[in-house]
Amino acid sequence: MPTRRLAPPRSRPAELGAVALVALLLMACTTAEPVRTPAQSGGAQSATARPSPTASPSPTPTPIPTPRYTNEPDPALDALLPRSAGGATIVVVPPDQYGLTPGDVGEAFGELGLYFHSLLIGYVAQPRTTLYAVRVEGRKIVTRDLRPHLAEIGRYVGIAGLHPEAWHSAVLPGHLVWVRPEDNATVAGTMIYTWAADEYVFLLIGVDDGVNRAIVAALPGEPPPTPSPVPSRSPSPTPSPSSGPSGLARSTRC
Repeated sequence: MPTRRLAPPRSRPAELGAVALVALLLMACTTAEPVRTPAQSGGAQSATARPSPTASPSPTPTPIPTPRYTNEPDPALDALLPRSAGGATIVVVPPDQYGLTPGDVGEAFGELGLYFHSLLIGYVAQPRTTLYAVRVEGRKIVTRDLRPHLAEIGRYVGIAGLHPEAWHSAVLPGHLVWVRPEDNATVAGTMIYTWAADEYVFLLIGVDDGVNRAIVAALPGEPPPTPSPVPSRSPSPTPSPSSGPSGLARSTRC
């Protein structure tokens, strides 16, 4: 019986060509991006990166003090007050004998009153006189700082209404002070003084000019400004009588 031989496999050039064409088309349609290594990407970022500006710190606001509605003993302020002036005896009342506080008196002094730390009150029975002495903490106060509050200060001690025009600056004695006279709501002859000296503020109400002046002189105060000297004019040079307009000596004929 004859043996059947298998035919060798035939090459398929047409099929291979079609596969190659499809592969080329797929490669053409695919957008390949170059893969960056970590070193390359880091270098590119460092080349384009810009330093961010450093924000400057905002200034810290100064805390506003709160009014002090307690009144503790102040030995330094107590030692400052005179016990007599102008022949009158001054009684300094201990702080635990009255309910008034630095914050209460400070309300008449506006924003300056926020710095009032301690308060002492002295009085003269006859002639009637009252002294408020305050020690300040946190800032220095000079007499001119009191000007915007003069009207309210006057009303605080009994003046009817707000009348800043009644106040004027004065030197009494050797101290720069603000002063005003009485009105129809106060005792006749009453004078009101207020002044400051660094860490102290004073308010004085009295009817006797001699006692008032003696108390002001016994307490710290701000000296009045020294007036600037007026520059003196130098005398004009006097022309010599022997010289004429041409600068030559004139001869006299006999």
